[in-house]
Amino acid sequence: MTDSRLTKLADLLVNYSVKVQPEEWVLINGHMVAEPLIAEVLRAVLQAGGRPQVLMGSDNITEYSLKYANDEQIKWIAPTVKLLYEEVDVLIALNAFENTRHMSGIDPKKQQLSGQAKQGLMQTYMTRAASGDLKWTLTNFPCPAYAQDADMSLNDYEDFVYSACYCDKDDPVAEWQRIHDEQQEVVDWLNGKKIVTVKSPNADLTLSIEDRTFINSDGSHNMPSGEVFTGPVEDSANGWVHYTYPAIRQGKEVEGIRLEFKDGKVVNATADKNEEFLLTMLDSDEGSRYLGEFAIGTNYGIQNFTKSILYDEKIGGSFHMALGAGYPETGSKNVSAIHWDMICDVREDSEIHVDGDLLYKDGKFMI
Repeated sequence: MTDSRLTKLADLLVNYSVKVQPEEWVLINGHMVAEPLIAEVLRAVLQAGGRPQVLMGSDNITEYSLKYANDEQIKWIAPTVKLLYEEVDVLIALNAFENTRHMSGIDPKKQQLSGQAKQGLMQTYMTRAASGDLKWTLTNFPCPAYAQDADMSLNDYEDFVYSACYCDKDDPVAEWQRIHDEQQEVVDWLNGKKIVTVKSPNADLTLSIEDRTFINSDGSHNMPSGEVFTGPVEDSANGWVHYTYPAIRQGKEVEGIRLEFKDGKVVNATADKNEEFLLTMLDSDEGSRYLGEFAIGTNYGIQNFTKSILYDEKIGGSFHMALGAGYPETGSKNVSAIHWDMICDVREDSEIHVDGDLLYKDGKFMI
């Protein structure tokens, strides 16, 4: 018997997040482990009148595509993949794993090359999303691998996921509309501001948001959501950040990251674990040492680090910044093959000022 919360999640994605319309081409891209959710999303898309296409992958497919490929094969992008990025009306991504560390043994240089090869696809995706030509949403299916990373039983992890998405409520849409209204007050206050200053035991940073747009992330794309974000002026970041949570990318867990910025660029980077991987990713291209995103997490229903960026970057009482590609809708001009979010806790002895006014103190908005 299908969990009613899973059915609510599928309906939420299709009818709230991307609002599928009749005859829209809808790509449902998911992991084989997420098949129960894929099936429910397929049902919801068909009921909404969409034209669904399902693509499914696995840990082995992802791993083997790099492990046994030479450089030329890695750089080759299939014409059908380009067509999907250029033409689909809606993308629904349903993430899951059998083993979240399945890429740990892959040479970082191969992972770097793969990212570089897909840079054009990422740019197409971000440009179409910014213009509204492509509607997209993504979520994680609560599977054993994610539960293990979060140090939870599968039952407890399912409860966490469905609660974070408000799918344990009678009307999840109403809950997300409430979140939108609350966050819009912050976005409106930030409109027209110029300089952000972060002071914390783990950060001493200034950056410019002049002429940039803050986005109200209300579940229309990420599910769950709960953040306000923008793309900082590319050459404006100065200072340092010591990220309090591990940054996870392509199966690598990088701990104790400390970045120093000068005129927007990371000029010094260290890590306590997997520093070589960090430096390889930072040297992906010209944009990978610059910031594409600055954001404040607003979801106070998420307080524990689960090693899944979809949830962790939303932690109420945190801020995060992404190295690499920025979202064009924010005004960001940074282009890169990577977009790597890194999270910092600011719940103690921390303040964020904007144009000298106190916006945030010890994990709470003060406006």
